[in-house]
Amino acid sequence: MAREFQNFKKKEARTLADFGDLRTPPHNLEAEQSILGSLMLEKDAVIKVADLLKVGDFYKDIHNTIYETMLELYEQREPLDVLSISNKLDEKKELERIGGSSYLASLVGSVPSASHIVHYAKVVQKKALLRRLILAASEIIEAGFREGDDVEKILDEAKNISNRISCQFVQFWNLPSTELMNFTATETSFAVSRLDLLILITFWLVCKNQTF
Repeated sequence: MAREFQNFKKKEARTLADFGDLRTPPHNLEAEQSILGSLMLEKDAVIKVADLLKVGDFYKDIHNTIYETMLELYEQREPLDVLSISNKLDEKKELERIGGSSYLASLVGSVPSASHIVHYAKVVQKKALLRRLILAASEIIEAGFREGDDVEKILDEAKNISNRISCQFVQFWNLPSTELMNFTATETSFAVSRLDLLILITFWLVCKNQTF
């Protein structure tokens, strides 16, 4: 689990700010808190969300750390209560960074039961999907502005980014392709909703800036 989280941070360390976009990416902190609180209320609720959410899907970094720690404790057949999680985080020198035991306790108090955890997980999952789409689109647009690069090279890079992101969603979350389109107008105005469009954007930018 620790290695998985480290790999995630290496691969997705870039943010919208790196591309000059200062807008806040899609996220839902209340849903993230509700998931973590639900897991402390009902340990076996992990089974309901483990296949939906991966370490790195949470927008708030400390929530990824807490979730990763919960998965580690679950694998070790340890309880997922405030004390156990606090001790584990303390061992990892992460307890103070996440806000201490008091923050964990506040998560438990944020939900009355774990009955809606799957709903919360799908909300967080969708927001993570949107953030990755936005980053993929930004990478492709950035590539399109590299006037010195060969057109074929840029298009290949765009295709690789598109394939990487689409394969990730299909393989990791088993989302049907139609579900990628079921976002609200507000969300789709902030994220490219069709991966094919990313290639067209790149091609337009290249044609605009490239001399043939």
